[in-house]
Order: sequence, then structure tokens, then C-alpha cells
Amino acid sequence: MTRSPRRRTRQGATALAAALVALGAVSCTGPGGPPERAPAAPVSPSAASGAGAAPRGFTLVASGDVLPHTSIIARANEDADGDGYDFRPMLAGVRTVVSRADLAICHMETVYGAQGDYSGYPDFKSPPQVAAALRATGYDSCSTASNHTLDDGTDGIARTLGALDRAGVKHAGSARTAKEGRSPAWLRAGGAKVAQLAYTYGTNGYRLPRDRPWAVNLIDRRRIVRDARAARRAGADVVVVSLHWGTEWQDEPDAQQLLLGRRLTASRTKGRPDIDLILGTHAHVPQAYEKVNGTWIVYGMGDQIAGEMFNPEGDQDDRGNMSSIGRFTFAPPARAGQRWRVTKAEFLPQFFDLGSGRVVDVDRAIAHGADLEAVRDRIRRVVLSRGAAQDGLVMR
Repeated sequence: MTRSPRRRTRQGATALAAALVALGAVSCTGPGGPPERAPAAPVSPSAASGAGAAPRGFTLVASGDVLPHTSIIARANEDADGDGYDFRPMLAGVRTVVSRADLAICHMETVYGAQGDYSGYPDFKSPPQVAAALRATGYDSCSTASNHTLDDGTDGIARTLGALDRAGVKHAGSARTAKEGRSPAWLRAGGAKVAQLAYTYGTNGYRLPRDRPWAVNLIDRRRIVRDARAARRAGADVVVVSLHWGTEWQDEPDAQQLLLGRRLTASRTKGRPDIDLILGTHAHVPQAYEKVNGTWIVYGMGDQIAGEMFNPEGDQDDRGNMSSIGRFTFAPPARAGQRWRVTKAEFLPQFFDLGSGRVVDVDRAIAHGADLEAVRDRIRRVVLSRGAAQDGLVMR
């Protein structure tokens, strides 16, 4: 479930708010809060590294669902002093982590509304100012394929992708044209050319338009493999696949996630894996990381931004405001044509504090006195539940 019909003050909000103030997470710097690196753009490895130079490695961070409920929209209006919407303060607490990565990927679960026509659950239409906040935080690209992608039809898709374009954020998973639907998001990271592909399990019963079957990418194993191979032929050094999948409120990956993950990571061309990283969203709770067939899978990162969340039993459930950021360090191959390797895999616990309306870097907040040890320990327990620590995954 993704509903958030009302807002309540969380216990301990005063102490956490004090920790957020100490962290400087309740304000943004500058009118646009520009990130510390240039926007990602397509580039060849030789151009990125300099003629004749060996390609550089890079770090990639990825985070979970951005899901603005009505209470989130109201908070953004408050943060804009009632004049529009400002989502930058919500994300300021993770800006340092995101902007310092060479490549940062988010998941924009909802579409954008028009001229004040904004809504939360069940049919989401978010203010387009979300896009500018994502860019100001340092995100380079967002997956846009989700069960809410058709909440406002193809007009919602067009508004969303247009706003992301204007903000300088690439996107994959939904499209305005057939050509766009066939294309990954092309990104630069270190000396690598990176292709991001994105797909969703469904669209909440909304049918794809007959004249625009390419509007949203649906999960199909054969198609994902074809798209990954096409991206590789087009020059991708690293192929990242974002999947909106799984069972809501379930900590463990479900059977479909496990089977599809195994099959996708097993797919190879001339011995080289077709996919280099899988990033999962949708479950609303953190799920495990696992290395399968030599490739890292994040089954679910949880919700990065969401209002008060209610589980299937109808109870308010803090798990719906817990998430992780995955951080992966890629190193170039010894020889051309070989795989770029993940040499370091890390995760960072996150929490969206309803009282302050802020995304919290949990470890930093704990260091400044916030009582979030139980949140951190729960995220760590779930993330490591499938043996990822034995494959080198560490909590930052």
C-alpha cells in the first residue's frame, strides 16, 4: 500500500530535529544548491580519460522511491514559505553523499501534475519542483518506470520527463516517443560510458495506450536482455538495470525477484555479463543486497521520501520510511572488452523523519545524538540477510 491519509508527529521528533540542525540538514545552500560535479552526459571512454590515457574508475550511488504523499507536498509548500514548492531541504541531509559520487541514480516513482493540480495516494501527481531538488542534491538520472507511471496518462509522463530534462536529470523507463522508449539513459562516470535501463512489473491496472505501447517499460526478461545487449553494442561499458518489482511490505525478496535476478545475472555475451548492476524499488521497505552470478543485486532500497506509511494490516509502520543508499566502486578492466569490476560495495542507512520532513543520513544523525540505533540495526540486518557481508558488502 502507498497511502498516507494523515500526518502525525513521531516520538522523539524533538531530539532528532536537534540532531538535524547540528547536521545542517534543514537548509540548502544557494538558490539552486548546485552539486559538486558537472551534469552527467554521454561520452566515450577515450574522451573522458584523455587521449591514450587509461580509463578512470568511478563510484555510483543509488537510492529508493521518491513518493510524495499529500503531506510531503504540503511540507514542500511550507519549505517554500507558501510560495510554490521546495523539496531541496528534504534531501539536504544526503546531499554530501549523493553529490560526491561520480554517478548518482534515483527512482522517481510518481508523475508530475500541472498548474497546481497535485495529489497523493492513490493517483499521484507531484509538483514538478521535485526534479530541480533531485538535481540540486546531485542526482544525475532517475528511473521513471513504476506502478504509478500512468496515474495521469501520457500527459503525466510528458510533464515528468520534460521537468527532468529542464533540471538536467536523465531518465529511463518511460517515454514520450518510440525512439525514447528504445533508448537507455546514457551517462558518464569516470572513464566509463554507462547505460541505465528501467522497467516496472505493472501500472496499477492502467493499460498502456494502444498507440503508445512504448510509454512505459514493463518487465520482460527477454526484452531486458535484448536491451542490455543493444546498449553494450552501442558502447556501454557498464549496464545498470533499475527494476520496480517485488512484494510490498515484504522484507525478503519474493520468488519472482529471486528467479529474475538469477536469470538476468546469468545472461552473458561471449563470456561477459550483459548486466553489471541491478537496482530494485517498490517494496516500501529495505530489502537485501546479494551478489548473484558475480553481479550485485539490490532487491529493494525502500522509500527515500514518503509520508506516513500504513502496512497491509492498516497500522502505521516506520519501515515505510526506512531505506538504504547503495554505493558501488567500479574499476576499469585490465583489457578492452572485459568487464568493469565492482571493487567496493557499501550501503548507507537512511530514514525519512516525518516530524521534521527530512531525509536523514542515519549514521551521521546518530553521531550527533539522534536516537536511531534501532533503525540503523534493522536496516543493516535486512540488507545483510542474504549473506552479502561474505561477498564484501559493508555499511559505511
